[in-house]
Amino acid sequence: MKTALTIAGSDCSGGAGIQADLKTMLANGVYGMSAITALTAQNTTGVAAIMNVTPEFLGQQLDCIFTDIFPDAVKIGMVSDKDLIRMIAGKLRQYQPNHVVVDPVMVATSGARLIADDAVEVLQQELFPLATVLTPNIPEAEVLWGERIASKEDMEKAAGEIGRKYGCGVLLKGGHSINDANDLLYKDGELTWFAGKRIDNPNTHGTGCTLSSAIASNLAKGCGLAEAVRLAKEYISGALADMLDLGRGSGPMNHGYALK
Repeated sequence: MKTALTIAGSDCSGGAGIQADLKTMLANGVYGMSAITALTAQNTTGVAAIMNVTPEFLGQQLDCIFTDIFPDAVKIGMVSDKDLIRMIAGKLRQYQPNHVVVDPVMVATSGARLIADDAVEVLQQELFPLATVLTPNIPEAEVLWGERIASKEDMEKAAGEIGRKYGCGVLLKGGHSINDANDLLYKDGELTWFAGKRIDNPNTHGTGCTLSSAIASNLAKGCGLAEAVRLAKEYISGALADMLDLGRGSGPMNHGYALK
C-alpha cells in the first residue's frame, strides 16, 4: 500500500487539518500518517485558540515516521511558527521524500489569520523551494505575488511568477469568485487549466486541506502532477456534491462519500 504523510494542525471539529487529511488519504487509497504541528480549538464558526507543539517534538514525530514507514508523498498544511517551519525544512532536506505538496495555509475559510507575519517569510525561503507543488488560493497567492488578482490573466501571471521564483509547480485555486471554480496549474513553464463546476454548497470547511491531501495521495500512487490534480478535483467535487450539512457555520464536506 502506498503511503502519505500530512504535517499540519489538528482540527478538533474534524473538518479540516489532519483529520480532513487522513480521511482524504483513506478515501483515495493510501495509508495516511500525521505529524501534528499544532492543536487548534475550532469549529465550523471559527478558530478560538491555537497551541503549537515544540520544534523538538515535531522533529521527533518526523524522525519516527521517516525511519520506519517512509512516506511516498508528503503534504504540509498549517504551520504558524517560523521555528516549526525550519524544523520541517531541515527534515525534508535530511530524508528527501519524492513528492512534497505545500498548502500555504495563511487564512482559514472563516477568515481567521493562521500564521504569524514573520513565519510567512521563513515559509517562502525555507519550505517553498523544497515543494513539488504549492496550492495557494487567491488571497494566499496575492500575499505571495504581492499584487491583487482580479482576472484569469492575473491568475496566469501570478502562478507563473510564483512558480519561477521558487522552482516548483503552482496550483492556483480559482474558487474565490474569480473564474468560477477553475484552477490553474503552472509546471515547468506550462499552464494547464482545470475546469470545475461550482457546486452550490456553503459548507466548504477544509476544502484546501482536502484538495492538497488528495493531490499528495495521487502523487504517492504514481500519478503525474497534472493527473494527480485532475483526480483530486474530481474527488473534492464529489465530496462537496454529497451536501453534508453539519454545524452552525461553514460545515465540513463528506470525505467518505464514495464509501457508502
